[in-house]
Amino acid sequence: MLNDVFICAALRTPFGRHGGALAGVRTDDLAALPIRALMARHAHLDGAALDEVILGCANQAGEDNRNVARMAVLLAGLPVSVPAVTVNRLCASGLEAVGQAARAIALGEADLVIAGGVESMSRAPYVLAKAESGYGREQKLEDTTLGWRFVNPRMQEMYGTDSMAQTAEHVARGHCIDRESQDAYALRSQQRAAKAQGDNEFADELVAVVTRHGRDTHTVTVDEGPRPETTSAKLAALKPILGADTTITAGNASGINDGACALLLASAPAVARHALEPIARVRGMVASGVEPRTMGIGPVPAIHKLLARLGWSICDADRIEINEAFAAQVLACTRALGLADAADHVNANGGAIALGHPLGASGARLAATAAHALRRHGERRAIVSLCVGVGQGLALALERA
Repeated sequence: MLNDVFICAALRTPFGRHGGALAGVRTDDLAALPIRALMARHAHLDGAALDEVILGCANQAGEDNRNVARMAVLLAGLPVSVPAVTVNRLCASGLEAVGQAARAIALGEADLVIAGGVESMSRAPYVLAKAESGYGREQKLEDTTLGWRFVNPRMQEMYGTDSMAQTAEHVARGHCIDRESQDAYALRSQQRAAKAQGDNEFADELVAVVTRHGRDTHTVTVDEGPRPETTSAKLAALKPILGADTTITAGNASGINDGACALLLASAPAVARHALEPIARVRGMVASGVEPRTMGIGPVPAIHKLLARLGWSICDADRIEINEAFAAQVLACTRALGLADAADHVNANGGAIALGHPLGASGARLAATAAHALRRHGERRAIVSLCVGVGQGLALALERA
């Protein structure tokens, strides 16, 4: 990168379960929460100094429509002069937002940017296409929560339109990832997340959310997803989602969740001018494409490409965050990268299997968690990566500031 780019703050809401604690919060309001909290913690910072707000969002079919980033800027109380844009790289949308912000600053086109992401999967609507002919009765109600809708027949013919679970099963079979290994990984994710919560590993990134149900209010302070009661026996007892002789279950897959995240990125001059405290430095971001049927392997070529560009090796990363869309997919990636199944520095605080995966927010959450962890543990470098539906991978490199 040309100019140094620093992450100076990173906050997120707790992640809620589907239909859970955050389900009553509108998506645009949810997106505004970490932005408002971020600005409140930097009360000396004039909001008008922000050059841009970039938020990732995958669905954009309900309350997140019509540029939810701009809605969030206004709802958060930022000046109307602050522009905003919503980006969509499906599961990696939040990380894409962080990377785009970093590139703008690196090129000298911006000095101060808020980047992050949002998704309320609980509030994703059902949608209905218009009839293609008069009095047509062929319309189909589509669920926008996750996966394909309004499928192009040519896409189906050329690449298939497998569900996310089906793509994970393809990866499991193609890379010989058995059910026992997947369940063991899922258990580790739950255990690591529970330990991280107990050790206050997420304290620097979490902001409480006050929700209202009628006359009652409730304050959400921790992620809802982790299930500390999980055991090997309970995971083994779960039925596979795709039927007999398959391996993907609700226990070794990520959840359907709600949440939002916001990071403050700045150039070196902006850090000095606004008296900011850098947490981490962004070194670069790379995307790569893979077959849609095996989208889960996407982090591997993206990470290889990023490492080659930076002149790093995988051993140079003290911390690696690979989004846990499915245990099978993470294990296929770590094995392809030469990493042990239970490597301590890979998803050290657990991942989406335990914490949840609100699509547009997850990538930003991974960057926030990695940045705070580098400072908290005195580590030097981190790699953050996600697989992406329709066959992509995205990877970002960080260094402790």
